[in-house]
Amino acid sequence: MAVAAVLGATCAAHAQEVPQPSTMDAQLLYQVLVAEMELRSGRAGDAYQIILDAARRTRDEGLFRRSVEIALQARAGDQALQATRAWRQAQPQSGEALRFELQLLLALHRGNEVAEPLRTLLERSPEAERPALIGALPRLLQRQDEPRQTAQLLEALLKPYVARPDTRTVSRVAQGSAWLSAGDAQRALELARQAAADDPASPAPALLALDLLPRQVAADELVRRYLEQPNAEPAVRLAYARTLSNMQRYGDAVQQVEQVTQSRPELAPPWLMLGALRLELREPARAEAALQSYLKLVREQGASASEEGEAEPPDEARQRGITQAQLLLAQAAEQRGDMAQAERWLAGIDDPQRLVEVQARRALLLAHQGRVDEGRALLHALPERTEEEARTKLMAEVQWLRELKRWPETYKLLARANERFSADSDLLYEQAMAAEKLDRLDEMEKLLRQVIALKPDHQHAYNALGYSLAERGQRLNEARELIVKALEMAPGDPFIIDSLGWVEFRLGRNEEALRLLQQAYAARPDIEIAAHLGEVLWTLGRRDEARRVWREARGRDGANELLRSTLARLKVDL
Repeated sequence: MAVAAVLGATCAAHAQEVPQPSTMDAQLLYQVLVAEMELRSGRAGDAYQIILDAARRTRDEGLFRRSVEIALQARAGDQALQATRAWRQAQPQSGEALRFELQLLLALHRGNEVAEPLRTLLERSPEAERPALIGALPRLLQRQDEPRQTAQLLEALLKPYVARPDTRTVSRVAQGSAWLSAGDAQRALELARQAAADDPASPAPALLALDLLPRQVAADELVRRYLEQPNAEPAVRLAYARTLSNMQRYGDAVQQVEQVTQSRPELAPPWLMLGALRLELREPARAEAALQSYLKLVREQGASASEEGEAEPPDEARQRGITQAQLLLAQAAEQRGDMAQAERWLAGIDDPQRLVEVQARRALLLAHQGRVDEGRALLHALPERTEEEARTKLMAEVQWLRELKRWPETYKLLARANERFSADSDLLYEQAMAAEKLDRLDEMEKLLRQVIALKPDHQHAYNALGYSLAERGQRLNEARELIVKALEMAPGDPFIIDSLGWVEFRLGRNEEALRLLQQAYAARPDIEIAAHLGEVLWTLGRRDEARRVWREARGRDGANELLRSTLARLKVDL
């Protein structure tokens, strides 16, 4: 039991102290000396009992503290808790004893016993400090074994503070965070709404809504309403952009980041984010402009250009950002077809931790120049001293083969990988996608069902299987069920919404298909989503709109296979 680690600095500060009472009779002196001798001889249990008896007799806080420390050194959590409770009984006003008891209860996963010490801690905390304490409670309690019980505890514990104007908003947000951890996203959303109504200027309800967004699309409105305020914090807007990006809503994310770069152009990190998003949208020139702005600011500002809240040292964070910008600039040059410039950016990177990524991009550059064997040799030369390194190296080669559309080799490599790394759901999923490219659809379905069996919450496997059935016009009702299940796991994911729109189209529900595909395309103007949306518009007789969508998509990637095949099948000349 790592109880001592949980106590951290609090215990460390006292770990080497030997209590020295201001008055010590002969019996007490004898007890302390005997206890320390027992401890040095390895008999921690005897030492603990002697010191605790002395503490009870004298009601001395130093002796109680020492008894707790001896128990912790012996990894005897229950005995440490017993000593702490005796300490509180002897010294009811001791804040240190109260904190020790609470920390021990949490470390021992006895969350059902924390109500009293937590209530006492809240009552004793100064009014100015109480909101911060309330805000920290969900994190403090998050590792308990019964999340629903924890949420109910906070609901009851914070009820008096919901009635107070100075703690109402933070209390509701804390309750909402606990209910979210307990799996009740609807209850968390209700509390976020109430908190936002109480205090529209507070960022806390918006941040809770951001945590809800992947599961509760309705939370988006709360975040947007907060960001409409003139004094909305840029950090919340950037957090929203990251959430949108994780949901693959790149177009929406760009809008949010651009607002920050316009209002606070001196902040470096938003420019880096904007460059990455522009690349996702295949806008290399605009990506390069944003990334160059980032590098200029970083060089001018030094370590101060690092993002607030970085856990790593500022100089390391700065160098990590520069490396990321160089990798993205290489990718942008590659998108423009300027392989020489891409290689120059890669050559300027000197970061051992990014070696695989740099070599993978360099290998791709060589392959695009017809030097495939040289590119592959670069990947094969990567180290594989550990199983993790071997898997990373393997995935780099898989990605390289996929980029080159060498599907038979991709499939064979993944088949060998799945023999070596058994029960790896991600590798099985990749093999399934390679099987689909080879038109080995029965094999793809078998592999995807293996993925689902290994990882029942793998939304991409459900989506891929459902979309494959829809694309072939087979078992459409089952396809729809699979895709709906995927969407329940990842609400708002534009690719899954696209799949649902496509299966609705296959089922003949054209208006519903149009609604879904327009929603997906607005969130992410992806070429393949555009191909589907254009076809539904074309079928509905809205051909000018269809052509406009297809032209936009062709402008971003005219070589896309699905777009080209769709236009050819429908005999459309743009």
